[in-house]
Amino acid sequence: MPRAGGATPRYSLIIPAYNEEAYLPRLLDTVDAARERYRGGAAAIEVIVADNASTDRTARIAQARGCRVTAVVKRAIAAARNGGARAAHGEILAFVDADAQIHPETFNEIDRVLAEGNVVGGTTGIRFERRSAGLACTYALLVILGIAIRGMRSLRDLNVDTGVVFCRRRDFEEIGGYREERLWAEDVQLLLDLRKLGRKRGQRLMRGTRAKMIFSTRKFDAYGEWHYFTMPPRLVWSTLRRREELVRRYWYERR
Repeated sequence: MPRAGGATPRYSLIIPAYNEEAYLPRLLDTVDAARERYRGGAAAIEVIVADNASTDRTARIAQARGCRVTAVVKRAIAAARNGGARAAHGEILAFVDADAQIHPETFNEIDRVLAEGNVVGGTTGIRFERRSAGLACTYALLVILGIAIRGMRSLRDLNVDTGVVFCRRRDFEEIGGYREERLWAEDVQLLLDLRKLGRKRGQRLMRGTRAKMIFSTRKFDAYGEWHYFTMPPRLVWSTLRRREELVRRYWYERR
């Protein structure tokens, strides 16, 4: 997925990846479809895989599919995202995990959202790749939490969500990118930092509504359908105690 004639791309899609040979081809199939559907032309989108010290064929697969590959040695998701951003040439940065699948209208939808002018960045939202009672209850819990947060006057415009995360490169650089000291929830922190920057200019975060990312349920496969009701508090407690064993096992386990 090279840049055409050396032209500066509009988008840089950044994919942090550690031992993702099983999932990366599936994601790249959906990226190809989204590039072909983009009204600005497929050449306006470069794809960067930030290889986070993989020991499998992740880098070779990415190169064979035409992605630019940048090596990131520090084993942290935030560091991988930042490493991909440093290699990017696009005006707009978009971040997606290697086990996800993106919607064919992803880049058109981001264009639509950013065209409003008072938007500093945002997310596409998600839907789970499969259905179950545990996943349905998990989604309902997240929706309820979101409604509760938006009902709080001071947090009404929070608009922190998940999915494909996007912002302008100049704004990403102004806030210093992802905070690499965070081993998890670095994506939430980035959105909070963007929100703070945007509020100074009268801008806000925005959720896309027409191109939801398909969210991988492999954590639910590994830890159980109901584990979101117990795991987040354990991760918070481990982080507060500065004990990283659980965090690293959950987020950085060997693929």
